[in-house]
Amino acid sequence: MRNRHVKVAVIQAAPILFDKQSAMDKIASMTKEAAGQGAELIVFPEVFLPGYPRGLSFGARVGSRTADGRKDWERYWTSAIDVPGDETKQIGDLAKELGVHLVIGVVERDQDFSTGTLFNTMIYIGPDGELLGKHRKLVPPAPNGCYGGKATAAR
Repeated sequence: MRNRHVKVAVIQAAPILFDKQSAMDKIASMTKEAAGQGAELIVFPEVFLPGYPRGLSFGARVGSRTADGRKDWERYWTSAIDVPGDETKQIGDLAKELGVHLVIGVVERDQDFSTGTLFNTMIYIGPDGELLGKHRKLVPPAPNGCYGGKATAAR
């Protein structure tokens, strides 16, 4: 058996918080750049889409949440994606166009149970554009509602 070398690109870039379309544009641009340099496997950081809201408390205190915190949470929930969904399809089309494998950290909205829980998820896309799988990081619900919080609390 012959050794096969695979060129891997590890993207280290700042995400674009609360702006899903700009984040998708950045993913496309950086993926095209890496593929243009011969990368066959392109890996993006954890929660790159839509970004990790470091420092935001979402206005949560034990037993309450501020009005501004509810607005921040709603913006975060709205910026999250469904897996599978429109964004995974767009990312799949990009992978297929360039013939690359993509691994991207996303914030995923739960579609099956609560419809309000968010997960820190890695998605795996093949060069045929298909969603190969996903891995949800096990994160206990945070008191600030970042993961495991209910979007309904934001409304």
